Amino acid sequence: MIDPMPSRPRRNRSSAAMRDLMREIQVNKTDLIYPVFVREGTGISEEIGTMPGIHRHSLDHLVRHLDEVVELGVRAVALFPVLGDDRKDRTASESVREEGLMQTSIRELKSRFPDLLLITDVAMDPYSSDGHDGLVSDDGRILNDETLPILADMAVSQARAGADIVAPSDMMDGRVAVIRDALDDEGFTDVSICSYSAKYASAFYGPFRDALDSAPRSGDKKTYQMDPANLNEALREVELDIAEGADIVMVKPAGAYLDVISEIAGISPLPIAAYQVSGEFAMIRYASQAGAIDEEAAMLESLVAIKRAGADMIFTYFAPEAAKLLP
Repeated sequence: MIDPMPSRPRRNRSSAAMRDLMREIQVNKTDLIYPVFVREGTGISEEIGTMPGIHRHSLDHLVRHLDEVVELGVRAVALFPVLGDDRKDRTASESVREEGLMQTSIRELKSRFPDLLLITDVAMDPYSSDGHDGLVSDDGRILNDETLPILADMAVSQARAGADIVAPSDMMDGRVAVIRDALDDEGFTDVSICSYSAKYASAFYGPFRDALDSAPRSGDKKTYQMDPANLNEALREVELDIAEGADIVMVKPAGAYLDVISEIAGISPLPIAAYQVSGEFAMIRYASQAGAIDEEAAMLESLVAIKRAGADMIFTYFAPEAAKLLP
């Protein structure tokens, strides 16, 4: 008897062992980068209201938290500073202070966790009284070229403190080349640049801005972050960053931009990072808390989708939970 269906895809799904054998994409805990927030003070660990389970830690608490995270097998963190308004000004001068929160935190974390890969944020907004990623003119324009030396000095300051990778998230034109030149001139030729190449002006950043209190005081970020409707522009941004000396290119956010990740994977010779942002995290967590979805399953599915699209590494607030489940 001739089988009317000689090809039966279900054969390859017949058992857990068979499904594991046939799996095309595997997310590993070594793919994960854990974003963390450090704030001034001691003995502080405060939950972020719009990101249940995620905290702003004073440095002493962050060290204790990362003891547990590193034990789970997470090998990379992205560090973001949370500063009071008294530390902010229009030129982000706190960003290069040798004893500033960022520099002190980098030194302490590298001392405590020498094998932990430390990725540091390069942008003005955490330090700026204007809440923008660049200098703001008196008439409200974001000044691109005037911002570049500030970003370069910030990157050098972080590298001097011990950062392994600096990650410019500002979206100023030409900043990768200026940062690369500054790092090389200061002898930091081994410090890598992970460029936020395709960073969209997204609605999914809200909880992150709550965490840092870094929302723009006026206007929005649409003159420098990308229009969510644009794909070809993302390819151009990536090509420019590659030419300027980036070591890693990033797409942010991830979940709503899987097509962008996929297209970039087709043209980029560099590793691709994708950032599962605060709003993506919050949607899954709130939906699971409401009983609408299974958090563990949704978390893993979302990470698989990002890697399947072409990402080599994933920034995710789920890193500790995911690391408990992944090889």
